Amino acid sequence: MTDKLKLAVIGVGIMGSSHVRDISKSENVALAAICDIDPQRAKNVGEAQNIPYYTDYKEMIDKEKLDGVVISTPHYFHTPIAIYAMQHGVNALSEKPEAVHVKDAHKMNDAFAAAKKKYPNLIFAIMFQQRTNPMFQKLKAMIDGGELGKLVRTTWIITDWFRSQSYYDNGGWRATWRGEGGGVLLNQCPHNLDLYQWLVGLPNKVTGFAAIGKYHNIEVEDEVTGFFQHENGMVGHFVTTTAESPGTNRLEIIGEKGKVVVEGGKILFTRNQESMLDFLQNTPELFAKVPNQTEEVPYDTSSHGSHAVVTETFAAAIRDPKVQLIAHGTEGIRGLSLGNAIMLSSWLGKTVDLPLDEDLYEAKLQELIATSRFQKTTTGSGEIADVSASLH
Repeated sequence: MTDKLKLAVIGVGIMGSSHVRDISKSENVALAAICDIDPQRAKNVGEAQNIPYYTDYKEMIDKEKLDGVVISTPHYFHTPIAIYAMQHGVNALSEKPEAVHVKDAHKMNDAFAAAKKKYPNLIFAIMFQQRTNPMFQKLKAMIDGGELGKLVRTTWIITDWFRSQSYYDNGGWRATWRGEGGGVLLNQCPHNLDLYQWLVGLPNKVTGFAAIGKYHNIEVEDEVTGFFQHENGMVGHFVTTTAESPGTNRLEIIGEKGKVVVEGGKILFTRNQESMLDFLQNTPELFAKVPNQTEEVPYDTSSHGSHAVVTETFAAAIRDPKVQLIAHGTEGIRGLSLGNAIMLSSWLGKTVDLPLDEDLYEAKLQELIATSRFQKTTTGSGEIADVSASLH
């Protein structure tokens, strides 16, 4: 039997501890080491798993013969860790988001391209496990297959990311410009932003409205509305918050051939009998509507997207370059640019273009960090919480 691939987890907090559990159960990969800047946490996890543990990721990468690392640290550290790993020929799987801002994402992508010249089979992946959700896979197949025809509107109301003040107080880095780099867009919504662009593409113009600490004692955004204009004429809307309970998770995609609504785990397709764009131009009737019928679209409901599937696919691709990754790391910049554009638009009070002015975004972010007078209150025991109920 082929020896197991050796992976290490860097950052064994809430998400990292979940990756530790997944890898420990795997038949294909072995947990070879872990790293965390908290010495006691690193010791606890390392001893529990009976593996080497470190507080310095560079030391771990230099000493251990690793096939890959899974990066689950606070966001700002994704960039230097992934770059260091790739420069040393170690495959990297990063938690979302790829980076805090687009400029850092470009640095990661450029480092990957440079490292590939020395290590041709090097892999850089990102943990977009929602792409493995059969519901979204079915939706993408419908769109790509032309079942909706020309798209005219996409609206995602995703307001069921409710978080308490205690959540934000549990961790000194969380919900600060210096420690996390943003709020709901950077923490809760990277999967939604990735899925938006994966399904319907990126807009070319973004108008954003972001409320800073509107409902929580935090210095980052906790309520956001984005308006998108696509080059093909489609408009998009993205509405999110961490302060709404009960919240809504409703995705509408309207095309000339009908409307798809994704809500409550169901895909409902109201199918037009003919193109609404043709109908509105050609019908002699004043108040006619396109004849249609609604059907529930079946899909595989046995799974809902899995971190473990992404990790296992990452490992399989290390063994066999022909294996397709769930999401290449270089794709992380796309959803990130959408979130960054919403915030930059809100800061400037005007519509911004994509590709994003990454220097301007970084300058505004650094200004917020430098001028911050926010006093973070940290509470809680520091114990690792079970995050599974919040993943959707």
